[in-house]
Amino acid sequence: MSTLAERLGYGPEEKLLIVNCDDLGSSAAANRATEAAFRAGSATSATLMVPCPWALDGAARAKAAGAGVGVHLTFTCEYPTYRWRALTGGASLHDGQGYMPATAEAVWAQADLDEVRAECRAQIDQALAWGVDVTHLDTHMGVMQLDPPYFDIYVDLAAEYGLPLRMAGAKAEARIGIAGRALAAERRIVFPDHMTSTSLQMAAGGRTFDDVLAGLRPGVTEVFFHPVEEGPELRAYDPDLPDGRIADHLLLTDPVLPARIAAAGATLISFKPLRDLQRAH
Repeated sequence: MSTLAERLGYGPEEKLLIVNCDDLGSSAAANRATEAAFRAGSATSATLMVPCPWALDGAARAKAAGAGVGVHLTFTCEYPTYRWRALTGGASLHDGQGYMPATAEAVWAQADLDEVRAECRAQIDQALAWGVDVTHLDTHMGVMQLDPPYFDIYVDLAAEYGLPLRMAGAKAEARIGIAGRALAAERRIVFPDHMTSTSLQMAAGGRTFDDVLAGLRPGVTEVFFHPVEEGPELRAYDPDLPDGRIADHLLLTDPVLPARIAAAGATLISFKPLRDLQRAH
């Protein structure tokens, strides 16, 4: 049976790498950092948080940079003083302050699944209405991936809109307890072979991107980051954990990073060829 790399027109041993910037639209500083990563030639993809105040600016910047953009399905806002609401206004999608809850657990405990499905569609449709050529779906803070009824909606939407999915790696999937890859494959949903991240770890001395490059396996790997530009905006809304986001920004704008990726034998791609493959079949 052909590998995903072969179905995309590459050899079976080819190492294909998607570098995704999560949280596009979450702030002006995140938008500038993501745009800079694209223009540096390091990032190939981003995912847009449509309910956030800076989403339209993020979509415009990504489009100007020729970036591939997916929808980062959003049901939480984790910052105590920087909040956003659901597009549909669904009562079960908000906390006592009238904003999306801070944690995935709070969403799962109270959200009505019909309102979740409607909100997902509203976020995708809004991105399309803004002129975003949506390439894939993923989800903020794992809300749509880590709970079975939500995962079912996640796969339904991928089939409905003809979009690939971010999928947990095989080891993570075993811990989660959802056979997501098998369920998605049954629906002819395309997804990368491997998924990993060093985001928010490098600044603490954890696993580095060089470690990821050294361990790349044949096939399609997605690695995701959360780049945000240093400055008073980031420090105001995320005072506790900004260093990882700053480290991601510095890494992805390092002018030698594309050469390091090439030296590791990897070819940069976006989610767009995966989407085109899914729609063709």
